[in-house]
Formats: sequence, structure tokens, C-alpha cells
Amino acid sequence: MAPKTASTPKIIVFDSGLGGLTVYRELRDTLPNARYLYIADTDAFPYGNLHKGELLTRLLALFDRLIEREKPDICVIACNTASTIALAHLRDHFEVPFIGTVPAIKVAAQQTRTGLFSVLGTPSTVAQDYTLDLVERYAGSCEVTMVGASDLAMLAEQFMQGEKVDEDLLRHEIAPAFARRNGQRTDCIALGCTHYPLLVDLMHKVAPWSVTYIDPAAAIARQTQRVLSQHSVRKHAATESGANQLLYTGGDGIGENISPFLQAMGLLDVSHDEIIG
Repeated sequence: MAPKTASTPKIIVFDSGLGGLTVYRELRDTLPNARYLYIADTDAFPYGNLHKGELLTRLLALFDRLIEREKPDICVIACNTASTIALAHLRDHFEVPFIGTVPAIKVAAQQTRTGLFSVLGTPSTVAQDYTLDLVERYAGSCEVTMVGASDLAMLAEQFMQGEKVDEDLLRHEIAPAFARRNGQRTDCIALGCTHYPLLVDLMHKVAPWSVTYIDPAAAIARQTQRVLSQHSVRKHAATESGANQLLYTGGDGIGENISPFLQAMGLLDVSHDEIIG
């Protein structure tokens, strides 16, 4: 008797680097039977260095090739900058459903007890109209500090590669997110980059006082599960090894120090793929 073809969702998880692994981790816990293809667009990291039009053109070209080649059931953009700039365009351009990543501003507004919270993201993310509209829509009664951290994603990438994080630079990067107003202090920080949860333990260590860091990854996983339940799933043959894949676009590769972490997350097949020339 011929072996049965496994019927499982195939999910692309996409980020400019390795920070989206925080989202992948939650997705894998929520949907353990799915097949995952993690794309790290390291050739263009960090996305904040690209002009808006340049990034949009790149993402449309990347996903045009990826969707044709991989035939995913759903794509998760595990990158705040890419989501705030390109999510609407990707949804308009492709039939495959897309799940985006945005700062958990609504959650922060609900959780703050002092009425002071911050959005800590890349300079590009905190400046986008999409992000500012979320603040206006959900946090009108709060005082919100928008902080664009220039080097925080880079520090997270170094951390993932096994390098020691410069705690003085980390302290400098997060310091503007800690505000005082009328005897009250910031008590919540919405993380606006999927890289940042990797540094939360160190941020607690160097912070001037204790705050709640709000990571949207769990909510992204739940939304992905909901959307998949509303769409038919293609039949995908299981890979011979059963391993999920990580593809990176940059020619410099992924540091050897991160291999144990990737293996623990089930990413056993790691390789370079230019995807687009």
C-alpha cells in the first residue's frame, strides 16, 4: 500500500533576520503539526536602512517567487517594519493569507496602571502612520512614548549569534522608553520588533525600574490558527527528514554558535538561498 500523503498546513515565517524566531517558537507551540519554512532575509538586514518603496518592491518580488515555489497555506510576516509598510500590499497582491506583526498597543493600553506606556521599536516602525493610527485608536487616554531604537535589533542578532551584548549600549537604547509624568512612571513597554523579546532578560537587568514587556508573538500564533481554520489546507508530502527549514538570503551565512538553538527549535535544515537575484 502506498504511504499516505500528510495533510498539514505549510507556513512561511518571514523576517529580515533571526528575530522572527520568537514568533516561530510560539507558532510551533500552537501548531506543532504544521510544516515551517523560516525565511531570514539577511541580505537586506536591517530593513530600517531601506527606503519604503525599495522595501515594498523587494518584498513583493520575494513573495512572488516564494509562493510560486513553496505553495504555502499561509505567510506570517514576523517583522514589524515589513508589516507596517507592506502588509496591505501583500494581501492585495496574493491570494494566500498573510498575518502581520504590529506592536501590541491595544494590550499595553489595557494593562497599564499608570497611564504611561511606551512603544519600543525600530525608527522605521514607530514612525509609520500604521503604528501612529494604532496609538490614536486604542490609547487615546494614555500618554504614549514612541521610541525608535537604532541598534537594538543589531544587539539581538549578535546575542543570537552567541556574542556578548554590550550592556551599556543596551541601557542607552532602552532608556528613552522609561518616562516620568506627574509622579507616575512607565509601567508597560510594547515591543515593536520581533528581535526584542530575545533581550528581555537583559533589559530587565539594565532597566532603571521594573516594567512589563509586551510581546505580540502569542497573539500572532492564535490569529494564524484562526485564519488557517477558515481556509482549506493543501496536502503537502512530508519531507524525508521531517525537519523544518531555515533559508537565509545573505551570503555571510548563519553563525555556528546559533546551531544548537536552531536544532532545539526543530530547524535542522539550514541553507543559503538567494530566492531572488
